[in-house]
Amino acid sequence: MFVCHIALQGCLTLTDVPYGITADTGGHIKYLLELAETSALDPEIDRIDIVTRGFEDSAFSDEFAPGSGEIRGDIRLVRLADGYEGYLTKEELHEQHEALCKAFLDYLKSCPKLPDIIHAHYADAGVLARAAFEELGIPYVFTAHSLGAVKRQANGTTSAELERRIEIEERVLEKASGIISSSRDEAEAQYAHYSKIESGRIRVIPPGCDLERFKNAPVSDKVRSDVARFLCDLEKPIILAIARPVRKKNLVALVEAYAAHSELRERANLVIVAGCRSQLSELEQECREVIEELIAAVETHDLYGHVAYPKSHEPSDIPAYYALARESGGVFVNPALNEPFGLTLLEAAASHLPVVATDSGGPNDIIERCKNGVLVRPTDRSAIADACFSIMTDRRSWIRYASAGGDAASAYDWQAHCRIYHRLLNDLVSPLQKVPSWGRLLVCDIDNTLLGDREALREFLRWQTENSENIALGIATGRSFHSAQAILAAEGVPNPDVIISGVGTAIHWYDRERRYFVEDEAWKAGLARDWDHERVHDVATRLNLRSQALLEQKVGKASFFTGELSTDEIRAAFDKEGLAVEIIASHGRYLDILPRGGGKQAAVVHAAARLGLTQSRVVVAGDSGNDRSMLVACPHPVIVGNWSDGLGEDPALSHAFVASKTHAAGVLEGVRHYQAAGSW
Repeated sequence: MFVCHIALQGCLTLTDVPYGITADTGGHIKYLLELAETSALDPEIDRIDIVTRGFEDSAFSDEFAPGSGEIRGDIRLVRLADGYEGYLTKEELHEQHEALCKAFLDYLKSCPKLPDIIHAHYADAGVLARAAFEELGIPYVFTAHSLGAVKRQANGTTSAELERRIEIEERVLEKASGIISSSRDEAEAQYAHYSKIESGRIRVIPPGCDLERFKNAPVSDKVRSDVARFLCDLEKPIILAIARPVRKKNLVALVEAYAAHSELRERANLVIVAGCRSQLSELEQECREVIEELIAAVETHDLYGHVAYPKSHEPSDIPAYYALARESGGVFVNPALNEPFGLTLLEAAASHLPVVATDSGGPNDIIERCKNGVLVRPTDRSAIADACFSIMTDRRSWIRYASAGGDAASAYDWQAHCRIYHRLLNDLVSPLQKVPSWGRLLVCDIDNTLLGDREALREFLRWQTENSENIALGIATGRSFHSAQAILAAEGVPNPDVIISGVGTAIHWYDRERRYFVEDEAWKAGLARDWDHERVHDVATRLNLRSQALLEQKVGKASFFTGELSTDEIRAAFDKEGLAVEIIASHGRYLDILPRGGGKQAAVVHAAARLGLTQSRVVVAGDSGNDRSMLVACPHPVIVGNWSDGLGEDPALSHAFVASKTHAAGVLEGVRHYQAAGSW
């Protein structure tokens, strides 16, 4: 497969990238290069071209000139000439769209073979990818890295420039065959601002990270010296932030938060590594303004001797900064207004340094997966300071978060990323598959049912492959659609034929012609018709139910944590208010409130009807309380051996087959039981 990447922003080279030399030479380039390097190891990938914009500018070396491409193994860098010699910031690239499209199409036509697929990074690159799709029919996938609509929401204001960027993003999204997001927040919350994208075209594939150099990194004399120049007492714990000096990174708010917390000022130092600069006048305007505001805040609050902001650093210094903060018993802080992914959080995790991170964006996934710190609202300065103080003054918490971070390297691996990424690319370019005529439907829960035992899963997948022409595979889960898709892909499960997500509040069908999942609009409309969000949450508030995260709240589903009240007491409170709802409790912790008649069972009935199947042709499998409704209603239920929430002893489930085996092996045991009995 020939993959062509487009990345127009910043100063891109295949080796020794000058990170921080401009505001646009940042994390997206590191992401792209590490993706390409790992991707090239796959024997199925025979060529990778990276296309960028060439320029000749006296402020930079001549290595960025058009046509001066580099080659590294199977990876080739191509620099386009667009007729303008100078460097362009991301805000200026739109001026050259037409010329860049022409140059890109000329490059494609000069290739001995057209790329099988194009991968565009940022919206300006997407403009070129869409032009190639429209003229040459080459499909493209898109990675936004950051989105204009999210910036507009975070700032609370807009501008003509920002609206133009959002319009460009909409045009790129409209024709993209697939959109790769780094986190569930990006997929479900950030892309919700855009009208030209269906949920099924978005795939959550967390980027891999090369974190080896952060493990057990020593503190260098250089870094210690650079910080010591600013601080009166180097023995205090360090609150560390590493970010480009742009407004969305919220660095000035961190200084203000530190200044306003007297105990924190007394007990800790603040170290901010904000890019490189020789003279302020040489920085781009936004970077210069942020640095000036940062210095002004230090002066206003008389923080000299307590705050360090080194002028420059080498890439090799960064692990030493994390090590210095770890050695001091400090924390790492990412206070960004929105963070699409959060690479620095993983670097801190691999360095065994606890983190305090924004609750907007990718950090939600990282903290949930690595459990190496806490989330805070980035606009709540007191919460930022309180979180830092709490971790640094509670030694048990500090040790717990520091120890948990060591799992980050295995959780975010480039090879795992590329296995999922290449499977997606193959889905998009392979010949169209014939839609089978299924006679039966198997619906499984994910967590602790289909997943949980990898060896058993492999056996199940062998069976499923052999029977895929006769038996449709469905998923029914409490996870969101994108979370379900991501965890299934991570475990090597091929695209199911239907995914019922959010405890039955969404149904997505895999469309083999369009090569992505399509939401069942009839089901969606029915849920919306019977749902009164405000009244449901009003009753829940009066019952003192604690809400789960905003991402868990959907049309047709309000999600909370179980409290002291029983489900019968909660149901009675809703009945008293005249609200007909289903109360679903699971795993002794989670509580979902759905419209009466909703849930997994109703969704399974709807899915079977769409396939023209009666319930006698359906087998369902589950393990916990949120599977109960579909298990009770189905004539062929399977309860896996590792059941919870009393399922295996429930009189209402006396007709169920209770497997002796656990997880996927239990599912197969149940399926074979019904097949042997001749009832399915």
